[in-house]
Amino acid sequence: MEFETIPTVPTADEVLDRSLRRAAAKKKLKTNIDKANEEFVRAVGSAIHDKLKSVVSSFPSFERLPPFYQEVTDILVSLDRIKKSLGAVSWAADQARIVGSGYTRSMRSGVDTDQKRRQAVARIASIVHQVEDDLAFLNEARNILRKLPHVSEDEFTVVVAGFPNVGKSSFIRLVSTAEPEIAAYPFTTKGVIVGHREIGKRDRIQFIDTPGVLERPADERNPIEKQAVSAIINTADVVLFILDASEHCGYSIDDQIRLQDEIRQLVDVPVETVVNKADIRGIEGYPAMSTLTGEGVDEVLDLLLTYRKEATQTNLREPPQPETQE
Repeated sequence: MEFETIPTVPTADEVLDRSLRRAAAKKKLKTNIDKANEEFVRAVGSAIHDKLKSVVSSFPSFERLPPFYQEVTDILVSLDRIKKSLGAVSWAADQARIVGSGYTRSMRSGVDTDQKRRQAVARIASIVHQVEDDLAFLNEARNILRKLPHVSEDEFTVVVAGFPNVGKSSFIRLVSTAEPEIAAYPFTTKGVIVGHREIGKRDRIQFIDTPGVLERPADERNPIEKQAVSAIINTADVVLFILDASEHCGYSIDDQIRLQDEIRQLVDVPVETVVNKADIRGIEGYPAMSTLTGEGVDEVLDLLLTYRKEATQTNLREPPQPETQE
């Protein structure tokens, strides 16, 4: 996943300090004071340009990312803010090189090179400090985004949805490699959690545990809920909606059914509804399971696997698309 490779974004002072030390080392190689000053300014402008450009290039092209990652980035840190900060840092990189080159040319006359060196460094430092807040924001964004799980586009994906504390994480833990935190209070899951289950020797399916979603208008949902909705819309091949018939989750069956209906309207993939905590209470007409006792969990898993089998057979029946001629 591309966010994992983004290195720590340096502060403005760190960029300047590294560049000035590198330039000072090059200056020492020149015995002529005027040539040394010229080399120092050239090296400072070049080093700052290269470092700031490397910051920009370390972030992925967001337009090329899958829709899920684009939406989650926007939810967590604001995609527009990232683009603006990357643009500002790129501008500062270009300006540092332009100012450095301009002063370098003016210093070839050999007049007042010490003063011009100080002026050049002051102007370049001012440019870097203009994007100080942008560098700090990008590092904060980097620290948030690199914690996102890897969601594969190539694997059959089951997204588990429902109100908080209905047993989504417990189900995921029983059927996949994911190890979400489980507790008897809502919103234990603070973000999307991904697990896998091996199918045979060469295949596997992907399970996504989503934070609990509340039945309320989209503009009133918090970032945790918005992540869940994005995962449901953008990654699911089938949605498993879990009901808590006991209502021990703190939400009525009517509220849960309304949320289920809303999710059905959001997606174009199958939505299977299953009642959890069936050891306490079930609902006629729905598959039942208990993630506490394990009763019915294998049957629910088998039900989900039928959709994977259907998808595989459909893909095998579809003829390959001919290549378009340019």
